[in-house]
Amino acid sequence: MPFDDPTPLDSASLAYENSDFLNSPDARILRIMAEYTEPMARFRRERIQDTVVFFGSARFDALDDAHQKMLLLENTGSVETSTEADAQHKAAVANVEMAHYYEDARQLAHLWTEFARKLPGKRHRYVVTSGGGPGIMEAANRGAYEAGGKTIGLNIKLPFEQRPNPYITPALNFEFHYFFMRKFWFAYLAKALVVFPGGFGTLDEMFELLTLAQTHKLAKKMTIVIYGSEYWKSVINLDALADKGAIAVKDKELFRFADTPEDAFRMLREGILAQDADCCPGETFTPIPDTPAPSAQEELGPDIAKTLR
Repeated sequence: MPFDDPTPLDSASLAYENSDFLNSPDARILRIMAEYTEPMARFRRERIQDTVVFFGSARFDALDDAHQKMLLLENTGSVETSTEADAQHKAAVANVEMAHYYEDARQLAHLWTEFARKLPGKRHRYVVTSGGGPGIMEAANRGAYEAGGKTIGLNIKLPFEQRPNPYITPALNFEFHYFFMRKFWFAYLAKALVVFPGGFGTLDEMFELLTLAQTHKLAKKMTIVIYGSEYWKSVINLDALADKGAIAVKDKELFRFADTPEDAFRMLREGILAQDADCCPGETFTPIPDTPAPSAQEELGPDIAKTLR
């Protein structure tokens, strides 16, 4: 019995145009690699050589916004004796108190970007980078933007939307699906880190980079400044970790505390000079008295092992 003629088929879709496949578990490795190669291509195109990363809370407002929220609360006529009103007032007072960290991050990013823009060379050096969201992240991008520099935002796709702040350079606005790839890009180009007060996310990111530095998994020396000694010493007792033997006493030399934008700027500048004496012709700052580790490669390259050992 003869077979029926086969039905003509449409052309099959190319694998890299098949959205069902690309979003499937089978293509997870391709999505991971895309979050490595696509940012690298953009950093090369924008001539970004290295970065200074700012971490901190997404919840702190600019000082004028915090005052505005306080005034709005005071003018609503809430019953002050109610538990809810007391909680709202307490939160508003804390918001005003913590707003100075927003302003300090903004000022420090401005100071640093003014300095970095004057460095010689055709590449953009020590570009201010944040997690791309509001709060301290916005403050850092804002300060760099107001100083006329490029600024990077490494955002993360979350169930609750976190929109990029408006001060990120558009070509350097990133959004990641995988936390670990976002963390990789925080570490890959960073020559320095400034940690402002924050919560779980800030603690996670800070201790991850401290651990990489402690275990010599970074093929470069990283300057780490922890901003706001009063806040941090009330949140975590790093001295107790050393006293109990959980970390070595020398591990406390991995970071320094700063309490003003000017002090933080000086520490960053000294740290950068200690890493790369050729970066700042004419500068005569006293380097931080630590033994410099081998510096990272100056050009972006495809070999991850050269940056994270």
